Amino acid sequence: MKGLVLAAGEGSRLRPFTYSRPKHLIPLLGKPMVQYPIEDLVSAGVVDIGVVVGYYGDLVRGSLGDGSRLGARLTYITQEKRLGIAHAIYRAVEEGFLDGPFVVYLGDNIVEEGVAGFAREFAENGSDVHILLSEVEDPGRFGVAVLDSGRVVKLVEKPREPVSNLAVVGVYFFRDPELVARAFKDLRPSWRGEYEVTELVQWFVDRGYRVTYSKIKGWWKDVGTYEGLLDAVYMLLDRLRGSVEGEVDGEVRGRAVVEEGAVVEGRVYGPAYIGRGAVVSKGSAVEPYTSLEEGVRASSGRVARSLVMEYSELDLGRARLVDSVLGSRTRVRNTRELHGDIRLVVSDNSLVEI
Repeated sequence: MKGLVLAAGEGSRLRPFTYSRPKHLIPLLGKPMVQYPIEDLVSAGVVDIGVVVGYYGDLVRGSLGDGSRLGARLTYITQEKRLGIAHAIYRAVEEGFLDGPFVVYLGDNIVEEGVAGFAREFAENGSDVHILLSEVEDPGRFGVAVLDSGRVVKLVEKPREPVSNLAVVGVYFFRDPELVARAFKDLRPSWRGEYEVTELVQWFVDRGYRVTYSKIKGWWKDVGTYEGLLDAVYMLLDRLRGSVEGEVDGEVRGRAVVEEGAVVEGRVYGPAYIGRGAVVSKGSAVEPYTSLEEGVRASSGRVARSLVMEYSELDLGRARLVDSVLGSRTRVRNTRELHGDIRLVVSDNSLVEI
């Protein structure tokens, strides 16, 4: 089985962060977001993986390379016009990369339990299409599946009226790429101007092909907003195993990762992640559910439930940064000795003085 990871989108809901990079390269606990789906596929024994790129595609290629360091063989397919998930899949068929059973994994999705079990299930059950479903509270944000007597009967993209609470997770298994190409040629763009993957799967349902499903048991995250970034950080930190490879002259409590080259002179309370070359100075504290990415310097103040991207600098004085997302090489300075909580969402290369 081959894999196909989709990483071509612009990530408009994650602006301003995506003005300077694709969302798939936003770091989460020391890895670009897109690395999680690739590692998941490799763990499932899927090592021949196509990566569909478009927006800032050269940056994705430069970050992932040929995939050898991840145990994968990567092939890049360009989607010049971002016309939806179904179109991205068709591009991989059109380029000749997909020539047998394959699994599609959206590059901004993270599935806690992994896909190895579902890959085995698909290989054994003889389905033409196999999808993953997850119960959600806000189905209007997702494509959803309607079931009847254990069968998939209808898929609806972002329904305005509630028809099901079963969101379609961003992992899809297909048996025959030639059938996928035939289905795509029958599709028409949706009101969003995109070829929807829900319509692609519906084509198989309507023509009597075997479309099966599994319900995932653990958490699943579709990272599309900055709140989603924080949720992903929290979820990843929840399964974190502590490890200290950097220098600790201060205090580290609870499950925390302190990467090689990092220095902790202040206090770190897990679950937390301190990236390579990051510095937590004596006058600062990192509180639970925080990720300081590579090269971040926290010289004063406290940080909680936040994602601080590469090489940013925090001089918070007696203030506390909370529920925040800071882009790379951003500087935050508290020049007035203000107290209390601060909440910021700031893009790359910014300066914030309070």
